[in-house]
Amino acid sequence: MRRCISCRVVQDRLKLLRFTNDFELGLMINKGIGRSAYVCKTKKCSKDSKFKKNLQKALKLTIDPKFYEIIDMEIQNYK
Repeated sequence: MRRCISCRVVQDRLKLLRFTNDFELGLMINKGIGRSAYVCKTKKCSKDSKFKKNLQKALKLTIDPKFYEIIDMEIQNYK
């Protein structure tokens, strides 16, 4: 059971999208070993105004704005 960083709802980790700050490879989606953050696979959570700040805070790194476009494409794949 994991908590979404945007809506704070606790769900099974298979229903959430995982972002990992891998110590060797950098920021990854649904892969890697290291500090992780989870978000629901819905547009509501990824478009939340606090999402970007919460993701950067949870992973303890600054994220390139182009990566958020990749997140949007990834979430569209789950519809």
